[in-house]
Amino acid sequence: MFGGRLLDPIAVLAGVAAFAIFCALSGATYLVNDVRDREADRRHPLKQQRPIASGALSSRTAAVTALVLVAGAEGAAALVSPMLAAAAGVYVALQLLYSMVLKHVVILDVLVIAAGFVVRAIAGAVAVAVPIRPWLLICTTLLALFLALSKRRHELVLLGEGAANHRRILEEYSPYLLDQMIAVVTASTVIAYAVFAISPETAERLGTSRLGLTVPFVLYGIFRYLYLVHQRRAGGSPAALLMNDRPLLACVALWAATVVVLMYTPLGG
Repeated sequence: MFGGRLLDPIAVLAGVAAFAIFCALSGATYLVNDVRDREADRRHPLKQQRPIASGALSSRTAAVTALVLVAGAEGAAALVSPMLAAAAGVYVALQLLYSMVLKHVVILDVLVIAAGFVVRAIAGAVAVAVPIRPWLLICTTLLALFLALSKRRHELVLLGEGAANHRRILEEYSPYLLDQMIAVVTASTVIAYAVFAISPETAERLGTSRLGLTVPFVLYGIFRYLYLVHQRRAGGSPAALLMNDRPLLACVALWAATVVVLMYTPLGG
């Protein structure tokens, strides 16, 4: 969409292929992580229902499935683009490093989670053959940090005093500390997107000087997410939260529709 290739069938197909490839890679890394964390997940009020923790899926089957998914995804990525295959390899390596070591290092754990989203964004740009702009990296990093910190806060509040028994790294955090981090990242995300939206360079490159009209959607979306995290004690699964909260889903849809209108119709000039 922001690369100006939304109406290019070849780019759309490449983007869909990259989406499917990274769904497979994400699924594989989740399987590996769930195998490693199966004992801790059995003590979690929600994660104990996961297939591996509950015993519905054996660890051996999960491991074999993960290998098949990675091999298939890497092969498919190589058919799309060698650079996409490289990005996929970096993503898998990063996720395995996180699962084995970095998830136990305070602050670095959430930074690595955010880095995984940045690699996905880079892979998308590579797949549809558009330049990787600094704003893509900045906004993706900040938004991913916002989601990762909110997820940590949800875990900490949900598990209470038993948080450290489920995940050792949680004893290094407190709701107050996470709230301070979230506040910094929230403000930075809004400012970064606003500067990107009203930048003359953005207007020249994207062909519209009215992208600032989308800033209210970003503000509402972030505020709505914070409301759900703090007042509804949600945030454990950002994807589930997005798909199940109608106001948030409507906000994202309206934001995307507005960007399309501004960039791809005469109304946006």
